Amino acid sequence: MKKTIINSDQAPKPIGPYNHSVLVGDLLFISGQIPFNQATETLVTTGIEDEAKQVMANLKAILTAADMTFENVVKATIFLTDMNDFAKVNEIYGSFFQAETAPARECIQVVKLPRNVNVEISMIATK
Repeated sequence: MKKTIINSDQAPKPIGPYNHSVLVGDLLFISGQIPFNQATETLVTTGIEDEAKQVMANLKAILTAADMTFENVVKATIFLTDMNDFAKVNEIYGSFFQAETAPARECIQVVKLPRNVNVEISMIATK
C-alpha cells in the first residue's frame, strides 16, 4: 500500500501529528477542518454561517491540492456543538454540491471541538 500525503498552504496548518489528507489508491481521506483562515491566521468566530463557509473553503483548498473538486467527494462527516445550527450549516454545505451527486453524510452533535469552534467537517473523496 502506497500512501501519498497531500497538504495545502491555503488550509490551516495541522496542529498535531496529522496531515491535511492522505491519498491511498484512488481514495483521498481529508482530516477534519475547522474555521481557521490561514491567510489571516485567525479563527473565524463571526457566526455559524461564516464558520461553515471557512470550513468549506479549507476543504476546497485541500481538494484542489489533490487535483479534485467537491464532485469527487463520496463521504462527509459534520460535527456540530449545537444541532440547532444544523439548518444553517446544511444550507452552506449544500451550496457546494449538486443534489443528485451529493455524497453520503452524517451529522453528529459533540460536546466540544478543537479550539472551541462550533463546526468541523471531514471528507473522503475518490478520483
